[in-house]
Amino acid sequence: MGGGQRPREPKVTDSNQEQIIPHKLGLKEIADLLFEDGLLAKESYENIQVQARFRDGGEKHPLTLIAEQEIKSAKSPHRLLSQDFLTEWLAEKVGVGYQRIDPLKIDVASVTTAFSYAYAQRHKLLPVELKPDYVVVATAQPYVTDWQNELSHILRKEIRLVMSSPSDIDSYLVEFYTVSHSVSGASNEDAGSMSAINNQQMLELGKVGNLDANDQHVVRIVDWLLQYAFDQRASDIHLEPRQDKGNIRFRIDGMLNTVYQLPSPVMAAVLSRLKILGRMDLAEKRRPLDGRLKTKSPDGNEVELRLATMPTAFGEKMVMRIFDPDVLVKNFTDLGFNNREEKLWKEMIGQPNGIILVTGPTGSGKTTTLYSSLKYLAKPEVNVCTIEDPIEMVVPDFNQMQVQQNIDLNFADGVRALLRQDPDIIMVGEIRDLETADMAIQAALTGHLVISTLHTNDAVAAITRLLDLGVPHYMITATLLGVVAQRLVRTLCPHCKQPVDSDTEMWNSLSRPWKAAVPEKIYGPVGCLECRQTGYVGRVGIYEMLVMSGKIKRLINSNDCDIAAVRRQAQQEEMRPMRIGGIQKVANGQTTLDEVFRVAPLYQED
Repeated sequence: MGGGQRPREPKVTDSNQEQIIPHKLGLKEIADLLFEDGLLAKESYENIQVQARFRDGGEKHPLTLIAEQEIKSAKSPHRLLSQDFLTEWLAEKVGVGYQRIDPLKIDVASVTTAFSYAYAQRHKLLPVELKPDYVVVATAQPYVTDWQNELSHILRKEIRLVMSSPSDIDSYLVEFYTVSHSVSGASNEDAGSMSAINNQQMLELGKVGNLDANDQHVVRIVDWLLQYAFDQRASDIHLEPRQDKGNIRFRIDGMLNTVYQLPSPVMAAVLSRLKILGRMDLAEKRRPLDGRLKTKSPDGNEVELRLATMPTAFGEKMVMRIFDPDVLVKNFTDLGFNNREEKLWKEMIGQPNGIILVTGPTGSGKTTTLYSSLKYLAKPEVNVCTIEDPIEMVVPDFNQMQVQQNIDLNFADGVRALLRQDPDIIMVGEIRDLETADMAIQAALTGHLVISTLHTNDAVAAITRLLDLGVPHYMITATLLGVVAQRLVRTLCPHCKQPVDSDTEMWNSLSRPWKAAVPEKIYGPVGCLECRQTGYVGRVGIYEMLVMSGKIKRLINSNDCDIAAVRRQAQQEEMRPMRIGGIQKVANGQTTLDEVFRVAPLYQED
């Protein structure tokens, strides 16, 4: 909390700008205003009036009560009178700025020092921005003003009001102050004295400095961290120690966002707590370690996390990759395959033997493609075996083995062992060296389908990589069925995307050598409540599929393999570069030209 792109500036008002009669909003008052504005049909209005006789003055905010009834707007029947919609409408009605609370863009450690939790809870307030001369405070009761002069006098700052939904204020009020209290409590614990305990005893007890990794404050911070990451749709959690403070960053839709900063002793204790949960060696801080843990998401689903540490100048850095089964295994349409690509891919993986490679950099979605494909292939009559480093997610439909370097079990040895297990399909996590490549080729030549990954920029470059590893060209042509290169682009939020002017120059640059016509309408990001003002929700794949044809094999079998010639031949056979797949998704309104330009590689000859 506290990093990333700043939200659009909310319209704020000085608390002394207008004199109003202080009072709490009531259900009848809100219903009257909605009816006057034509947002409530007469029947709904009358029902709410009846409820107001019994519910006004209750604990629930009137906006919450109306939103719970899921009433459709009388002006726009497709729109529900949701709590966010009602709050934004009311903010404009009463002349107060509206702000959707985005915890990623709030410096929680700073704002919670403005006033105490007890004060915030009593007046149902949430500080959202703290500056030297003013503080922005979110409220759902804009006409309750008796606290403003008092607070302004105590803080000696101007109070600026914004309106936020009552449910957001209630939930984030507890979350913000709980986290801050835990961090503060953990820091105070560290300041205490434990001189009677030596360093070895500290390690055995899970202590870092004077701070216990099992301390209740540290446990709460870790629980919050994991649940908050799930809520924000993060794919990775980065814990990065610095000289005085440690950064917590989430990767959301491929982009890193700083969410919180912890004091260095607290960060070290949090790392130790996570190492304990991941069954990692707490005493070992000099070399990289791997671990994994299972927990539950807020909706009760089991989620697995892969933990990896590395030593840095200021201590251990940890990255936790989140593997949600619902995200990791998808159908081919959800992955981003169009009809042509899905047909080609199913033809490739439907072959009885041979090698299929999936290429791309780290974080390009290769694991999701592999697991989704293996899930599609894993029938009761088929034996699917994998060798991975590490196992990304345990799937009951596969027989999975993990590389164990400490006992000299590498990818090549793993494939050799799998060949004695009567497999039909073998997945090799990555081909890194000639020995692994040779074993994969032997498996393909003896009647097995082998699926693996390489780190290359595009599909044709996989051939160069295999040749560089030392694989003979005749073995490549004998076993390689095809190569799929991929990237992930962020998808536009369907709730707020809007038509924008086409960038003809960028379109033509991305569509070479194909001369695709610029579409009449393309869309750009705007930002709304649903996408947390980013303009994007989720990611989708763009692909480049190289199918090994007879002409391509003859080019590879020549004494001097010309990769540029292979690429030209593949394009003549309708291999479409990732850029072409990307601009098709731009034309379909799924993403933007900037996103495609950001991730899709350009060839040297382009």
